[in-house]
Amino acid sequence: MIKALIFDFGNVFINLDIEGAQKFALEKFQIDSLPEDILAFNSLYEQGLISTEDFLNSYSENFPQLSKEELIEIWNFMLKDFPEHRLDFIKNLKKESKYKLILLSNTNDLHISWINQNVPFYNDFKNCFDAFYLSHEINLVKPNNNIFEFLLNENNLKPDECFFIDDNQSNIESAHKLKFSTWHINPRDEDVTTLFETKKSLF
Repeated sequence: MIKALIFDFGNVFINLDIEGAQKFALEKFQIDSLPEDILAFNSLYEQGLISTEDFLNSYSENFPQLSKEELIEIWNFMLKDFPEHRLDFIKNLKKESKYKLILLSNTNDLHISWINQNVPFYNDFKNCFDAFYLSHEINLVKPNNNIFEFLLNENNLKPDECFFIDDNQSNIESAHKLKFSTWHINPRDEDVTTLFETKKSLF
């Protein structure tokens, strides 16, 4: 029996414009290209494995012509849209479902800055969840990055009692290996609200 739905924040609830942010950076600041090691560093930052200061310092070393303010401007450009209908969806889900709703967020200092300025209903959204976790905080107490183990222990759950919902294929694969049921959302083609309409029979 399913007892909990675990949502990874990311593209499940925010429309990210990664390609647009890169194009914005290349055109506005005359950067020829973003090297692959920088993209890998982005991933570490999103997972909360390095600090905001280290993240910005890495960019400053690679792009000394950019100020930290300009780097933050590029980062914030990626955070494009928080569709309000997804707030309505999660409110209804909270009201109607018998499942524990858990939100895992890779929100970090730069994300928080953008959210505070652009998403006035973010706190209402967070309050719909029974549990809310920041991945970088989990990494502080779980340096081996075993976030799933942490979530299960904290909520007294087993993997086969949970659905893990994410847009990131590698995260889905990690959850699937641990025997979670998983839903992989492609934010280019589908929305979490319509996804649940098609999955109701599973409940």
